[in-house]
Amino acid sequence: MIANVEKRQRIVIDWKEHIELIAALLSGVLIILAWIIGKNGEANTSTTLYIIAFLIGGFAKAKEGIEETIKNRELNVEMLMVFAAIGSGIIGYWAEGAILIFIFAISGALETFTLNKSHKEISSLMELQPEEAWLIQKDGTDIKVSTASLLVGSILLVKPGERIPVDGQITRGSTSVDMSAINGESLPVTKSTGEELFAGTVNLSGAIEMKMTKPSSETLFQKIITLVQSAQSEKSPSQQFIEKFEGTYVKVVLISVVVMMFLPHFLFDWDWTTTFYRAIVLLVVASPCALVASIMPATLASVSNGAKRGVLFKGGIHLEHFGSLRTIAFDKTGTLTTGKPIVTDFHTREDMESEIALDILSSIESQSNHPLAIAITNYAKENGVVPKERIEIEDVPGHGIRASINDEEYLVGNPRFVGREIAEDFKEGIALKLAEEGKTVIFLSDSKGIVAIAALRDTLREEAVVAIQRLKDLGIYTVMLTGDNEKTAAVIAKEAGLDSYVAECLPETKVEQLKVLLKKYKSVGMVGDGINDAPALATATSGIAMGDGTDVALETADIVLMQNDLTRISYAIKLSRKMQRIVKQNVFFSISVITILIISNFMQIVDLPLGVIGHEGSTILVILNGLRMLNRIE
Repeated sequence: MIANVEKRQRIVIDWKEHIELIAALLSGVLIILAWIIGKNGEANTSTTLYIIAFLIGGFAKAKEGIEETIKNRELNVEMLMVFAAIGSGIIGYWAEGAILIFIFAISGALETFTLNKSHKEISSLMELQPEEAWLIQKDGTDIKVSTASLLVGSILLVKPGERIPVDGQITRGSTSVDMSAINGESLPVTKSTGEELFAGTVNLSGAIEMKMTKPSSETLFQKIITLVQSAQSEKSPSQQFIEKFEGTYVKVVLISVVVMMFLPHFLFDWDWTTTFYRAIVLLVVASPCALVASIMPATLASVSNGAKRGVLFKGGIHLEHFGSLRTIAFDKTGTLTTGKPIVTDFHTREDMESEIALDILSSIESQSNHPLAIAITNYAKENGVVPKERIEIEDVPGHGIRASINDEEYLVGNPRFVGREIAEDFKEGIALKLAEEGKTVIFLSDSKGIVAIAALRDTLREEAVVAIQRLKDLGIYTVMLTGDNEKTAAVIAKEAGLDSYVAECLPETKVEQLKVLLKKYKSVGMVGDGINDAPALATATSGIAMGDGTDVALETADIVLMQNDLTRISYAIKLSRKMQRIVKQNVFFSISVITILIISNFMQIVDLPLGVIGHEGSTILVILNGLRMLNRIE
C-alpha cells in the first residue's frame, strides 16, 4: 500500500516537472489540427484552435513575464513574445503567432529541464550525509532514529567505525577519533569523557556515549545542502550583464517597433498594412531570446556535469572564474596526502634483534585499531612477522598502551609515556632527527629502557601525481603551502611533482604567500581541508575544499571536491573553459542572427513565418548547444 502511494507521488512529481513540455507539445498538436481544419475551409474553427494553442503553450511564459515585470517594474523578453503573438493575431497571422508561442514554449521547457537536471544530480550527492543515529532511551536501550528527529540534549551511542552524526560531548567512554575533517591532521585524537565531538568525524575504536549540543540542521552535510541551494540562484558575471542589458534592450525594441509602425509609411511610401506587418516582424526578430538563453542553460548544465562527477560549484560566478586560473596552491595534510601513515624507519637497541622487537611491538599494536597501530601491524606482516593474538593490553588515553608479555611489562606510546629523557637519548637522539623530518615516532620500552622505535609518515594520495601532471598540462603552476618542516615538505613536493613549495606555514603565512601569488599570477586557486586553511581559501580567487573537510573550509571555499579526488580539479578547469567557449559561440551566433533578421526585415526579404523560425530556431539552437555541457569532458 505504502509502495503504491510512493509510486503515485513520484508519478505526480514527474508530471509536474514536465508540465511545460507537455503544454508545449499539446500546443503543437493543436496548431497542426488548426492548420488542417483551415485547409478545409473551416476558418472560424481553425482560428479558435490557434487561440487555444496560444493560451496553452504561452500560459507559463506569459505568467512568468507578467510576474517578473510587476516584481522588477521592467519589461522583459517574455513580454516581447506575448506582444509579438498578439500583434500577429491582430493582423490575421494566427498560425505564425501560434508557432511563435509553440517554439518559445519548447525553448522554455528546455531551460526548465536543464534546471531540474542540475538540481537532481547535485542533490543525489547529498545522500552521503549521515541520516540515522543510535538514540539511548530512558530505560537504557538504544534505538536507531533519524538524525533530523534528534533534539539538543539527546544521548547517543556511537559504535566503532561509525561516523559521528551530530556535534556533541562524550558522556561515557573514550576512543580515538579521526579528526582530519576538522583540523586537517592525519593522526587521530584520543577523546574521553567531557571532550567535544564533531559531526562528520569518525569514531575509530571504542563505543562511546555522547550528548548532542547542536541541532542536526547545523551538521557538515546539512551546510553543504544549503550551499547547493544557494548556488542555484547565484549568477555568473556574464549572466548578470546579459540580464541588465535585457531590460534596456527590450525598451529599445519597443520604441523601435512603435517608430516602425509610422515612420516607413511616410519615408518609404509603404502602405499601412505593410508598415504594421513589418513592425510586428521587427518585434519578433529583434527580441533577444537567443541572447538571453546563451548563458544560463550552459551554466546550469556545467554545474550539473560537475556535480555528477564530484565537483560542486557554489554558483556560476565561481564556475566562470575557474577556467582562468593560472596557478593553484595546495595544503599538504589531508589534501595531497591521505592522512593514513606508513612506517618509514624501524630501529632497535643493540641487544635486541629487529625481528623480535617488531614481533613484540606488532603483537601489542595488533590489539588496537588506531591508524598508527594498523600501520605498524601491516609493516610487520610485510616483513614476515605474524603478530601474536590475545596479548593483555591496557589503553592509556592520550599516551599509549601498557602490555604484559611473559611477565614483562612493555609500554608503547609517546615520549611522555615511556620517559622523555630515555626517549631523547636513544641511539644518540635519532628520534629527534626523525621528528625533524616530519615523522611521528612511536616508542617501545621495557624495564631496561627503549627497546625500539618506529617512525611513520603520511602518504601521498595515489591520484596526487596524476592530478598535478594534468594541471601542468593545462598550463597551471602548482605550489604547496604546508605547516610541515622543510625536509618533509621537500620530499612530498618532489614525490607529487609540484613546481615549488613553502614550508612551515602558519595560517597567516599561507595568506601572505597567496597574496604574493595573486600579485604575480592574478588568478590563483587554493586547495585545502582544515580550519587553518579557511583564511587562505577566502583569499584565493577560487577556494577549493575537500569534501570531507571542515564545515568552515566548506563554507569559505567556492568549489568542493565531494569525492576528495584531486584529478577532478583539472576536469573542473576543462569544464569551465569549455563552458566559456560555448557561451562565446552562443552570444556571437545569437547576435549575428538578430542582426541578419533585422536587416532582412527592412529589406522586406524575411516574412513573419521565416522570422519566427529564424528567431525561435536560433533560441533553441543556443539552448541545445549549452546542453552539450551535460556531456562528459575527455
